[in-house]
Order: sequence, then structure tokens, then C-alpha cells
Amino acid sequence: MVCPDTSPRGEGVADEKDNWQFGSGAGFYVDATQEPFARNYRMYSYIVDELPALIAGRFPADMARQSIFGHSMGGHGALTIALKNSEHFRSCSAFSPIVQPMTADWSRPALEKYLGKDEKSWRAYDATALIEDGHRFGEFLVDQGTADGFLKDGLRPWLLDDACKKSGIALTLRMQEGYDHSYNFISTFMGDHLKWHAARLAK
Repeated sequence: MVCPDTSPRGEGVADEKDNWQFGSGAGFYVDATQEPFARNYRMYSYIVDELPALIAGRFPADMARQSIFGHSMGGHGALTIALKNSEHFRSCSAFSPIVQPMTADWSRPALEKYLGKDEKSWRAYDATALIEDGHRFGEFLVDQGTADGFLKDGLRPWLLDDACKKSGIALTLRMQEGYDHSYNFISTFMGDHLKWHAARLAK
């Protein structure tokens, strides 16, 4: 299991240190095209190309059997990366993912800073838009807490549910009563996700 950082960090890396929804706290797994972020904020390419190459070169890993999952912004990244690289991943799951960042209140500003004002370019990093545009993945598992403070304005899993139903993608969406966005939620259901991925990697 490999847990990459969410963003580039270090001296000389453009950042907004007082903004937890952007910069080193939130790279959104995009390849930024706008300055001053384009040089370092290339998390999509890092996850899809650079990191797998490092793993393959240094560990006895079977790169034909990969899974991807994440939480919140990482859940958004997992969904979009799986949809655009279905040949690389056997399974994908997410906790509380941002399923439509193009319209979510906490992600629209980030996408504009990273990708510019042309919203057409944002579609490449939006799970529901990717599905609308023809990208497919075999199945998804998503857990979402009903007491999550970001549920209505930021996460909105029902949008992913609608997109998957229209496209024929199998989605297991589990609304977990009383759980919020925190560590307790993730730790409670992490075992389920690991078993779910393991079963698909074993095939």
C-alpha cells in the first residue's frame, strides 16, 4: 500500500499557506497549466506515471494488479484517475469523494487557479463530467457519512450515483448513518475497502 502526498511541498513551491483548500494542502490531483503552479503541481502525472515507475523499479510489485482509493479530495482523484486509466487499475473506491468539483463550492476556485478560466478544461478532472464524456470504469465502491458537514455543498454523492446509473457503471454507494468526514469514519470502514480491493486484485 502506497500513500502519496496530496501536493508538492518545499522551498520555492508556489503556495497559499493560509488556505487549506488550495496549494500544499490541496493539489486536487491535477496537472496545473497556470503559473505559478504549472511547474510543480503535476499530481495527476505523478500518480499515473512517475510513482508507478518508481515502485516498479524498486520493489517486486506486480504492476498488472493495481487498485486506487482515496478520501475527500483524494477520493475525487481516485475516481478521475481510474476513469481515465481503466487499463491500469482493477478496482477503485473512495471515502467521501468530491464527485463534481466543477460545481462544488470548495473546489471551483482551486480548479480556476490551477487550470484557468476555461471550464472545458476542468472536465478532465471531474468524475461526473468524465462519465458524461464517455469514460468508463468497471465498478466503484463509495462510503459517505450522513453527518458529513461537506455533504450538501461539496461532496454530493447522488450526482455520481445518477451519472453511474445513466452510463451503466456499477456503483455501490453506502450512506453511513451518523458518520462525518473524520478519521473515525475512515478507520471504521477501511477494512471493508481493503477486503473489497483484495478480492478484485486476486482475480
